[in-house]
Amino acid sequence: MFQFILALVGTWASQKGPLWWSGHHRYHHIHSDKYTDLHSPKNGIFQSHVGWVFESRSDHVDPKFTKDWVKYPELVWIDKYAHVSFALYLVGLFALGSLISHFYPSLETSGLAFVFWGGILSTVLLYHTTFNVNSICHIFGSKDYETSDNSCNNWFIALITFGEGWHNNHHKFAYSVRNNLKVWQIDITYIILCVLRKFRIVWDFKQPKKTI
Repeated sequence: MFQFILALVGTWASQKGPLWWSGHHRYHHIHSDKYTDLHSPKNGIFQSHVGWVFESRSDHVDPKFTKDWVKYPELVWIDKYAHVSFALYLVGLFALGSLISHFYPSLETSGLAFVFWGGILSTVLLYHTTFNVNSICHIFGSKDYETSDNSCNNWFIALITFGEGWHNNHHKFAYSVRNNLKVWQIDITYIILCVLRKFRIVWDFKQPKKTI
């Protein structure tokens, strides 16, 4: 159930569905910083940041990268109707804002204000935080581990993405649940996952045997 909820809420970021996201992420790790990589800075920083989204090949996901997910019909369903989910999210924001405006007019808000702040501006900002990992974290930062690509650790991107900016760590240990491998590296996502594990909501954590 929690997997279903996370996948559904994930579509509210307007970055397509869980199978599409997972498939492209796995493809990226195999082709990282090769010319076959959809968002490598080798093809230009604009291409790596946002240009790849407008290419028709970005719509396709090789089924071999999602074969472990298709056994969950609810994820397949969410992936198919991800755009509908986001549209309903916007409708929900409008309805909530309208209700608050009606019952609490002193707050001076509206349905359109909720849609703008919670559905448009926030989505654009989220796009660019995600895109910064694809572009900035393959150009600027420190390279603590040898990898076959140009992935870097960037503390600022890590700060605004709750830990994804430790990207060189991630490419070195792609299976790891955590991106922070040094005590001073902040990984808020990992902290949240640890809290969820305490409540037995998530489990089976994989990480490097020794934190370096």
